[in-house]
Amino acid sequence: MSPERGYHHGDLRAALVEASFDLLAECGLRRFSVAAVARRLGVSSAAPYRHFADRRQLLSAVSSAAARDLRAAIEAAADAAGDDPAARLAAAAGAYVRYVARTGAGFHVIFAAELYDVADDARREQTRALMTTLLDLGEAVDSAGGEAGDGPGGEAGGGARTYPEVVLLVEATIAVAHGYTSLFADGFFARNSSTVDDIAARAVEAAGALISH
Repeated sequence: MSPERGYHHGDLRAALVEASFDLLAECGLRRFSVAAVARRLGVSSAAPYRHFADRRQLLSAVSSAAARDLRAAIEAAADAAGDDPAARLAAAAGAYVRYVARTGAGFHVIFAAELYDVADDARREQTRALMTTLLDLGEAVDSAGGEAGDGPGGEAGGGARTYPEVVLLVEATIAVAHGYTSLFADGFFARNSSTVDDIAARAVEAAGALISH
């Protein structure tokens, strides 16, 4: 098949990124390759290299798009959760489960070690924005605790969390979400015929328990 017949409106670059998400959701990061994406689109194996020099460059573009879209999903979920800071941070866990189940692009893709030395300002901007959003949600939990005087940030809790502790809280929240996502992908919940929404709800509940501990 000619490249012109393998993608919509002649926008091969965008089609490659979109097809990459499909491949990640189906096969995972280990089986991700430029050749596999090209086959999925029905273009020649050489066609993607007009836009991406190698696998890492394509994956970097995917990482950038994933960070942007995951951030938007987390913000929407937090807003839907209301004003309670703990509920807003816990909602991020559910958003993560839903997004990764659909795209296969979790933090293992967004922050893939092979991308660390890839010069891509767009990706770095999007990943920084994603982490800023998560850290802001974590810091809001701490601020609310301080105002209430009951919990880690209040007088009864012995003082506000330090910045490293907020980072650890965010890390733990995402670890809970990623754990549920991985177990779901591995078929752990298949016996109960659990849906993605079921698993997302469990992740929110578990994250909420962790945050309020």
